[in-house]
Amino acid sequence: MQEYQVNPEQSGERLDKFLSEVCKDSSRSFLQKLIREGQVLVNQKSQKSNYRVSEKDLIQLTVPPAQEPEILPEPIPLDILYEDADLLVVNKPKGMVVHPSAGHSSGTLVNAVMYHCRDSLSGINGHIRPGIVHRIDMDTTGALIVCKNDNAHIRIAEQIKEHSVTRRYLGIVKGIVKQDTGTIETTIGRHPVERKKMAVNVANGRRAVTHYQVLQRFSKHTYMEFKLETGRTHQIRVHMAGMGHPLLGDSLYGNGKNPWHLQGQTLHAAVIGFIHPTTGAYLEVTAPLPEYFRQLLEKNPL
Repeated sequence: MQEYQVNPEQSGERLDKFLSEVCKDSSRSFLQKLIREGQVLVNQKSQKSNYRVSEKDLIQLTVPPAQEPEILPEPIPLDILYEDADLLVVNKPKGMVVHPSAGHSSGTLVNAVMYHCRDSLSGINGHIRPGIVHRIDMDTTGALIVCKNDNAHIRIAEQIKEHSVTRRYLGIVKGIVKQDTGTIETTIGRHPVERKKMAVNVANGRRAVTHYQVLQRFSKHTYMEFKLETGRTHQIRVHMAGMGHPLLGDSLYGNGKNPWHLQGQTLHAAVIGFIHPTTGAYLEVTAPLPEYFRQLLEKNPL
């Protein structure tokens, strides 16, 4: 158990903010989780994250021992776009789930990176998601950061939270988008009826901003670039469906018609850029378009 006493300068701060300042090796979200689980006591009593600490409060923090991963490394080939001692950026293929979940206990990106990195993966996101600081959908391809240590994880997570990470996607949508450029700003939250879906402007939704640019118009489809300002679940898919231009192949948000028998949405995380957690230099990594995507762009008519 670790103990901390609140000094006069810290009086009035939120409990989670106070802890993030004194526990610099732990992320604020991890500390909030410990607070919810009763692992943080203020004067021997549990409090919520928004509790305002007072001078001379005694804060007791218990960090449970790290759990051993219950998932196994698997020798799955990885398309590594960049790698150093702190992180790697992989080009995730279509159909690969990022981390194990119900129905996907093996064959995930986590199984693959556990084999590749051995014991060098961050543990902040728990034993099911070692190294995973963000994710992309199973049928979305492209660049994904994997963190090898907790420091890298914390630094990258901070940038994601501040919306300072560059994330550019390429996609093909149904129909002809009239405006060359535009911005979609809504809130996004869980669909009130269809729980597998997300929806715009629902109760308790979170702010979601997508900037877009038309790259090429075909006879029935539009090739586009999307720049994410925020990173909500299914954000681009939901926003484009809301415009009446669902992503080609998207069985969840589209109309079900799939003339080329595609496996899920035609969406690719093409560019990711961030400040390197150790060097402080800006690093930008590009993932090449997958073959199926290139072939679609060459179809006539598309």
